Amino acid sequence: MVIGYARPQQVFFYEIHEGDDDVGTAVLLAHERRFAPVEFFALVKKARALLVESYEEDSLAEAIANELARTAGFIHVTDDLLVASVNVDVTEEGTFLVSEEAGDRSVFLSSDDDIEN
Repeated sequence: MVIGYARPQQVFFYEIHEGDDDVGTAVLLAHERRFAPVEFFALVKKARALLVESYEEDSLAEAIANELARTAGFIHVTDDLLVASVNVDVTEEGTFLVSEEAGDRSVFLSSDDDIEN
């Protein structure tokens, strides 16, 4: 039994960039632990040193993210983990649910949907 204030579990997010701002790749990672920026940087550099010469992913950033997921308990945040996507707009027609199942993306455009029922 917990008495008093119980703090909800937190998740912290980290980002790895590759390339310039215009055509670069960025990946997100999540972890239950809050790493100091220099500590996260050291983990990235260690993974980079292991992978820089050979990796199967489309980018070095993705390869490093996957390595940190495998070795340090990070979650590589990818589209595979995306549960829901909603487009919002000032108009009702421009606000809709985008669903991705089995590699197909569906758009639900009905503005009459009552999601509370």
